[in-house]
Amino acid sequence: MDLRIQKTYEALFALEDIREIFRESLPTGPDADGEKEIKRIAEELKKTISDIESGTGQPKVRAIGNSLPIRDREEAYINIQPIQAAGRLTADARKAIISYGDGYSACDQCRKPFRLDKIEKPCIAGFHRELAEFLGMDEARVVPGARRGFQAVTSTLIEKGDIAIATSLSHYTEFLAVENSHGQIREIPADKNNIITADSAAEKIEEVIRKEGKTPKLLMIDHFDYTYANEHDVYGIAKVAKQYDIPLLYNGAYSVGVMPVDGRKIGADFVVGSGHKSMASAAPSGVLAATSEWAEEVFRTTQITGDVTNRRFGIKEVEMLGCTLMGAPLFTMMASFPHVVERTKHWDDEITKISFLLDRMLAIKGTTVLSEYPRKHALTKVDTTDSFDTVSKTHKKRGFYFSSEMSKRGIAGVFPGATKQWKLSTYGLSWEKVRYLADSFDEIAEKYNLEVAK
Repeated sequence: MDLRIQKTYEALFALEDIREIFRESLPTGPDADGEKEIKRIAEELKKTISDIESGTGQPKVRAIGNSLPIRDREEAYINIQPIQAAGRLTADARKAIISYGDGYSACDQCRKPFRLDKIEKPCIAGFHRELAEFLGMDEARVVPGARRGFQAVTSTLIEKGDIAIATSLSHYTEFLAVENSHGQIREIPADKNNIITADSAAEKIEEVIRKEGKTPKLLMIDHFDYTYANEHDVYGIAKVAKQYDIPLLYNGAYSVGVMPVDGRKIGADFVVGSGHKSMASAAPSGVLAATSEWAEEVFRTTQITGDVTNRRFGIKEVEMLGCTLMGAPLFTMMASFPHVVERTKHWDDEITKISFLLDRMLAIKGTTVLSEYPRKHALTKVDTTDSFDTVSKTHKKRGFYFSSEMSKRGIAGVFPGATKQWKLSTYGLSWEKVRYLADSFDEIAEKYNLEVAK
């Protein structure tokens, strides 16, 4: 780890140690021993700050607690791991963790009706309204990840034996959400270009009606799938769903928070997004939004009554199990939200960056792009079987040489040993970093005598 990064963490930890003294003190302030300890830590902190300025000193903290290593992936490396690219916390989100990391911090000012999305201080209620507007929907809730959004919808719409339609490129959590409701999945096949089309969706619906004698209860479509990040015809498929009167769930795990998404324009009944994947939020976090037509069902309130106590639980929402995100995940999403809204306005810039990098990579003979090309998303699957993988045949490290070469250059995110087919994302990277990536791939290729077109 870079010494200045190490010392920065040590400075942050020292401040937390001081903070802990205040937490352990009476409201009147620390006692004499506490004041003495604050002064001692402050003196050490000054030395640490000096080490940061000069780049000198020795590491003092090796782990958090007994065994948790310090994570410097985002500080020391260019991280091209697709599932992490758009989930990097903003500085404001990291500050929110410092202030609101306690488990039930969202509940400090909870008043009747005792529901998360009704809390006004801090303005969680207002954030929910802004979130719905941002997604072009009528109502929204924060949930513990996109998968819990799928689960809320399937639990509402799917009963035992009911059929839901997904695709041959759908995420596994959509399948599990349907299975959890004892439903069945039928898949729309992708075409030869790994694209899901409206015609294929209509054909699948007709096939289900013809063979099973019933209409599917739900159609789930990923805007960009997790394998290739190809763009699927969500607008056309939404029209097909409407023709058959089938509710449409728009899976925006790789779109909500990185590009403009308007559920009304798309024709979606439900919009699901991932906070930790695409909204610069701590995991687990996600969003679920619905039109007014469906909000009353998916956000239905409890009606159950205890037979001994006659207890009822007010307006607690069944699919939310009363309340959902209560601490760090929620507040990081709220703190990042203004930045997320702004960055969606610059989606074209992100496409330009990935296109630049891929053009440079394609100049390395034998490299191909498995995703649709030209690209429409920063996440991309490439095939280097005939380029970088050829080196692994004779290298003593086999396929691990590639990730090792990248690590030497401060690049992380490719699974160790992967040299054939692998995914990357340039989302959120500066042009300086994108050019550095391109140059690094060239350097590795040239080092091992791979042909690179100039």
